Amino acid sequence: MNGSRIAAVGHYQPARILTNEDLAALVDTSDEWITSRVGIRTRHIAGPDEPVDELAGHAAAKALATAGLAPDDIDIDLVLVATSTAVDRSPNMAARVAHRLGIPSPAAMDVNVVCAGFTHALATADHAVRAGAATRVLVIGADKMSDVTDWTDRTTCVLVGDGAGAAVVEAAAPGEAPGIGPVLWGSVPEMGHAVRIEGTPARFAQEGQSVYRWATTRLPAIARQACERAGLTPEELAGVVLHQANLRIIEPLAQKIGAVNAVVARDVVDSGNTSAASIPLALSKLVERGEIGTGDPVLLFGFGGNLSYAGQVVRCP
Repeated sequence: MNGSRIAAVGHYQPARILTNEDLAALVDTSDEWITSRVGIRTRHIAGPDEPVDELAGHAAAKALATAGLAPDDIDIDLVLVATSTAVDRSPNMAARVAHRLGIPSPAAMDVNVVCAGFTHALATADHAVRAGAATRVLVIGADKMSDVTDWTDRTTCVLVGDGAGAAVVEAAAPGEAPGIGPVLWGSVPEMGHAVRIEGTPARFAQEGQSVYRWATTRLPAIARQACERAGLTPEELAGVVLHQANLRIIEPLAQKIGAVNAVVARDVVDSGNTSAASIPLALSKLVERGEIGTGDPVLLFGFGGNLSYAGQVVRCP
């Protein structure tokens, strides 16, 4: 097979916006404390009647519409949903999204690699196309972090938001260069405890300083290797979309990668940390605003839970 490309992207966020001032009424914090430490000003929070598959379905519907695919002619071989906040074990989010959208008989799988879930799922879609197992794949990152947040813990509740982003991945045309570059992925299992969602009820917790040091010291070299696998230098990138964890991680990491000419996504300021949704959500917004153009090379790089990471260079749809 000739590789794959992203044909279209889409995103969705719940209507309710939670500001730093709103949080200051819940816990001992302030707008200055939050912005100085993580750079977040607002985040979107889903209601109790907005499950993960609904968020995912809205983002996917937007991506499909942008790709020119109507509900009655959706030809999707595979649906992948990256999420770590699914409540039920079965049916999975992918099957529920396929049902919502009326997609007939796709393979349907969830991918739980937490904050790096979307880039892992995108690589899986690319591999499926290259192997001839699929010609069109719907890839979604969706998380409802508000469901797993301790709203009395000021160190974590100020970080999270809810949302979804999606991409339609298609086989590249004969003779067309692949639009999704080789993935570079891995993990640091011995540090997996540094970011976790565990317990009953499940709650999000992290060792913030450990994650910060690891991300800002170890990841720049790994991200540059992802560029090398795509045959590019960081200076040739038009965009950089890192996992939107913390502005104080994003800015130094982008600088150390050396992408001096790239637009750097900073959606964390308005959306908070949306886990697996953060990369497709930020990418879709950059595309929608015209900050990156069709064919532009963009580095996507996810990192976080399990201390997993995955990155690849894609061509903007």
